[in-house]
Order: sequence, then structure tokens, then C-alpha cells
Amino acid sequence: MLNFKEAFRLSLGSINGSKMRSTLTTLGIIIGVAAVIANVSLGASFNQFFVEELGTQGSNFIVIYSQDIDLFYDAQLDTVRSVPGIEGISGIRQQVASVTYLSTVRQIDIQGCSADYEQIGNIQLAEGTFFSDKDKYVAVLGSDVAYEKFDRQISNHNSIDIEFVRRDGTKVSHSFKVIGIIDSPKTTFIQSGAESDVRIFIPIATMNEMLGLGDYGGISATVDESRSVREVSDEVDRRLARSLGVSERELDNEDVKPYSIFNQADILDNLNQLSSALTTLLTSVALIALLVGSIGIMNIMLVSVTERTKEVGLLKSLGFTRRNILTLFLIESMILSAIGGVLGTIVGIAASYGVAYFLNLPYIFPFYLIVVGFLIALAVGLVAGLYPANKASKLDPVEALRTQ
Repeated sequence: MLNFKEAFRLSLGSINGSKMRSTLTTLGIIIGVAAVIANVSLGASFNQFFVEELGTQGSNFIVIYSQDIDLFYDAQLDTVRSVPGIEGISGIRQQVASVTYLSTVRQIDIQGCSADYEQIGNIQLAEGTFFSDKDKYVAVLGSDVAYEKFDRQISNHNSIDIEFVRRDGTKVSHSFKVIGIIDSPKTTFIQSGAESDVRIFIPIATMNEMLGLGDYGGISATVDESRSVREVSDEVDRRLARSLGVSERELDNEDVKPYSIFNQADILDNLNQLSSALTTLLTSVALIALLVGSIGIMNIMLVSVTERTKEVGLLKSLGFTRRNILTLFLIESMILSAIGGVLGTIVGIAASYGVAYFLNLPYIFPFYLIVVGFLIALAVGLVAGLYPANKASKLDPVEALRTQ
């Protein structure tokens, strides 16, 4: 009776005797397993990247955008401020303005906000300070604005001119003293839709005065970390809707509410869904590659059966049973798949690391993928090798020996 050790030795001998065929057989598995591992790893890296990017905004934030003009005033700001769990709050407004420095004019996005926005927006300063609510014509510049936008770099204590266009088309300008420059690392501001590097922050009271306005374009707030951001956000939504005449039964109807409200948890959920969808799509493509690889194994093993018909007949004449022949071919197929799985895992790890490095993503590699890759390869070898092995085991020994 053929034992496993002897079957393994004979299978290795057959593989070694047909190096080119064996290499081509494993190639499809290597590509398929590598693609699956790399895509799952990159999906985890993208997910971590989204979490870190959102974390730069702060731990728990709520953002409310007005969809109508003349909607948010101090009364609405006080309504949000009164909700238990709200730590910091700021009215916000943004508008593109003409900014002049040493006769060079650039169109820059201006963000009006209060002093609390330093903490709300998680702003880190490279030099200077953020403004207080008592300051008037002062500005805090993003690093890109200070160092890249103009012909000469802007330093702390320099002055810039900001010119706004009002709603009636008239223009108004004033000189602003630069009192702070934001640290250079990129920080994505989810609520404003732009990066702090490419904008200028000024007191919102000053901005409204220049524009001749009394309302706010939106409200930004942070939640005490001991509280659930979703629960606080829901309470803010209820109170704000009530103050604006929206009934509670219409809270979920975005067409009725004159504002949109977002919080960190909801945005993170959406990003996770996007990351999962991307990972699923890429993994599906990789699984197709793995399927192609398994078909390749089956085809080459079928060719191998045809080429080795006489060998099978000789083995049967020496007393090898149908089960022995089936075992030999299955073991050979699984060895090839295991080799492909190991090499594919190595290639997948290297590929995912290379792509993460190139895209400047955090490298995340779940180690369970090593086991998954190996098991997938063995399963592919078993399934793809079953039909050819079964065909070889059914060969008639007399007819097989007559084959030239």
C-alpha cells in the first residue's frame, strides 16, 4: 500500500522532472494569491488612512451647513451651545477674496470663525498665535498661503490686504496683520471642504462686518469625548430644527430641513463603507485572477495526464491501485499550489508594502492573510487537481502501456 511519504516523494520527483510545466502551473496561483493578499492589505491601509485623516480634524466634531442665507444667527449658535456635551462652538463662513501682498494679488479662500475654532479645527500653529474674540483685523495663514502662494514668503507680523465682494456687487477691502502661521503638515478640514494650508482664517465678526452680514454660513462644534457624538448630534438636530420651525417627524427629511448636519462618526462610517466597497471590488478582481490560475492548473494537469499515460499504466502494472494514482496526482497538484501560495504570499506582502509606500499610506498587514493565502492555494490545488487525478486513476493499464 502506498503511504503518504512515498507518494510525496514520487510527486516531488515528477515536479522536478518537468520544471517548465511546474513553473507555468504555479504562476497563475502566485499571481492570484498575491493579488488577493495585496488588495485586502491595501483595503485595511486605506481604512486606517481615512481614520487618521479624520482624526486630524479632532476627536468628536459636528458640522452644520446652512442651505439658505439669513438662517443661522446668534440665537441658533446659543441653541447648539446649550446642548449637553457641546464643548466648543464657532460660527463659520467662507468666501474667496482677493488677497494682496507686496503688489502680488491672489484669489484665496477666506475662513471666518471664532477663537474656539483653534480647538474645534485642531489647528496647530508653526509660529504666532490664533486670534481671540476681541481681535479684529488680524489673520492666521495656512503654510501654503504664507510660503508658496506669493512671490515672496509672508512672515508673522507682516500685513496683507483682503478685498471681498459683497452680495450687492460692491467691493470692500482692509489691511490685516498676520499674527500666526499654521504648521506645514497637511490637515484635511472635513467641515470646510478644504485644507488649512490653502486658506486664511480671520475673525468672523470682522468678516461679517466687511460683508455687511449678520448671519453665519454654518456652525462647527466639538463634543466632550466622554459623550457619544451621535447622541449629541441627534439632540443638536432636534433642538435646532425646533428653533427653525421644523417638526420632529420631518427631522429625517433632508428636503424639508434648511440645513445639513454631519458628525465625525457618520463621516467615518461612510468612509468605512467606501473602503469596504473598494476592498470588495479589488478582491473580486483578484479572485477572478485566482480562478484563471486554477483553470491553468487543471489544464496543465490534464496535459500531464495525457503525457504520462504510459507511466500510469506502468504504475498500475506494478500494483498501484486506482486510489494510489488518485493520491499521487492530487498531492502533486497540491504541492504546486502550496508553492504558488507561499510565493504568492511573499509577492503580495511586498506589493502591498510598495503600493502603500508609494501612495504614502499607513502600512497595515493583517497576519491572518498568510494563513488565508496558503489555505486558498491548497483549496485551489485540491479542486483543480481533482478531475485530472480522477481521469488518471481510471486509465486502463493495458491500454495505457500500449500508448506511444
